[in-house]
Order: sequence, then C-alpha cells, then structure tokens
Amino acid sequence: MDTSIHNMQGLFQQLGLPSEPKQIEQFIRQHRCQTGLDPLEGAPFWSPSQAHFIQEALYQDSDWTEVVDELNCRLHQ
Repeated sequence: MDTSIHNMQGLFQQLGLPSEPKQIEQFIRQHRCQTGLDPLEGAPFWSPSQAHFIQEALYQDSDWTEVVDELNCRLHQ
C-alpha cells in the first residue's frame, strides 16, 4: 500500500531530489527554461528513473498525476 504524501514535497522525495520548499523553488527556477515544448518526462535534467516515474504517473493516471501536472505547469511558465 502506498502511504506517500501526494504533494510537491512528496513528489520531490519520490524523485530523490531535495524537497524543502526553498529547494523546490530553486529547482523550478533553475530548470524552467530547460523544458521547452517537450513533454515533462523528456526534459534533459531527469535521470532515466525519474523520467520513467513521471511518465508512469501521467500515463497510468496514478495518485501522483495531479502533482506531476502541477510541476509541469510550473516548469513551463
């Protein structure tokens, strides 16, 4: 049973990234222009396992989909 918290901090923890609010904001600022028009999982800064997690969240309509969509929007602003 998945007992993860499905929010931005939980997503960053799942991705193995620093997950404090300031660290999340820094990540988004740093990578915002690197996403281009490509799908989120195709961004060059993800490891293969991170890209796979994001792709599965989106295509499987998992519990993480809403948070991944939020991250996608914030990175494409």
